[in-house]
Amino acid sequence: MRADTRVASEAGPPTGLADDHLQSFLKHLDAAGYAQETVRKKRSVAISLERWIRSRQLELTELDDSLIDAFVRQRSARRTKAQISFDMSALRSLLKYLRAEAGLPTPSLPPESSTTGVLRRRYVDYLRSERGLAENSIRVYEPYVRDFLGEVAAVSGSVSPADLAPETVQQYLLDQVRGRSCQYSRLLAAALRSFLHFLFLRGETTLDLSPSIPMVRTWRQASVPAYVSPEEIERVLSSTDLSTRSGRRDHAILLLLARLGLRAGEVVALELGDIRWRTGQIIVRGKGRVRERLPLLSDVGEALAGYLRSDRGTSASRRVFLRTWAPRTGLTGPAAIGHVVRKALAKAAVRAPKRVAAHLFRHSLATQMIRRGASLAEISEVLRHRCRNSTAIYAKVAFESLRGVARPWPDAEVGDE
Repeated sequence: MRADTRVASEAGPPTGLADDHLQSFLKHLDAAGYAQETVRKKRSVAISLERWIRSRQLELTELDDSLIDAFVRQRSARRTKAQISFDMSALRSLLKYLRAEAGLPTPSLPPESSTTGVLRRRYVDYLRSERGLAENSIRVYEPYVRDFLGEVAAVSGSVSPADLAPETVQQYLLDQVRGRSCQYSRLLAAALRSFLHFLFLRGETTLDLSPSIPMVRTWRQASVPAYVSPEEIERVLSSTDLSTRSGRRDHAILLLLARLGLRAGEVVALELGDIRWRTGQIIVRGKGRVRERLPLLSDVGEALAGYLRSDRGTSASRRVFLRTWAPRTGLTGPAAIGHVVRKALAKAAVRAPKRVAAHLFRHSLATQMIRRGASLAEISEVLRHRCRNSTAIYAKVAFESLRGVARPWPDAEVGDE
């Protein structure tokens, strides 16, 4: 017997909400991988909400966020913080389901009289449809533009692109980058330059203000990429707990990073159809929406097959790697892979910079290759660099080879002249 039918029979006679929609909502939760006890608790909260609504002579069709807030506030006096949080989460997921599946009215977004929201949405559409940027890149640019528009609106009372002046955007940039990292400054400048050029293309400004944003000087190949030794990589891989479902999933993720040098976003985007078992290949959804083929190495294939066969379970998502906890959907993004890496590094007692996270394995693979005699062209092919200059930085890690071409330091004694 499934969890939804069990909990329905245990909670007494069905109510109006249960008759109409609750059973389908419970089936939805069950299919998403929620535990039986969690489904039972969510049903109990939903039944309490419906009785509260009817006691006020309201209809279910009037259910919205404000009613949920009022209901939770009323019973919060006899609930713990954890219970209040659970109630709110359960009821918001119910409301979302009813709006999507039961035709409950969805409130229209309030019109934005200021130009801020409209401009931001149009800019995001421009990045997505015309520039073809990946969603991860859009998520990087959009917050910078949102903050810029918010600051302009706070100072001027509204945002009128026609009134923007080079001095305004330059001063904003200078104020924001003071005391910040070079990487932050570079991304902010790039986002503002892109947004200002968008305004010019759309006729919102008569002049293209993007050249007024100065370039942030960064020195290419100024540093040595962070990496860990092959022995440390193997220690990290062997530290994962293969007796647990999450441990086996994380082990497969770490192998993809360590053996094939995949980026975090590429691991997240991997779908079931991308693993070509017959030909022994993996289709990687790389940068710029380019799809490339990589060999399915034996240990990587074994880890993936074991996870898919025993641990992944069923899900409507086509993603290979799913969340451990319900809802059983794909991982939220590259940050989830970074969390897996940092946890594995800490467990294996391997010290590494936190900011590189998953990319640490990619750097380590390239470092290992060049120290074993691989050419930069070969490394570029494995890492799928579109520009060979991106690979050139790995020449710096071949320290022994560099010593052979270094000129001796003059050691002339003082007074020889």
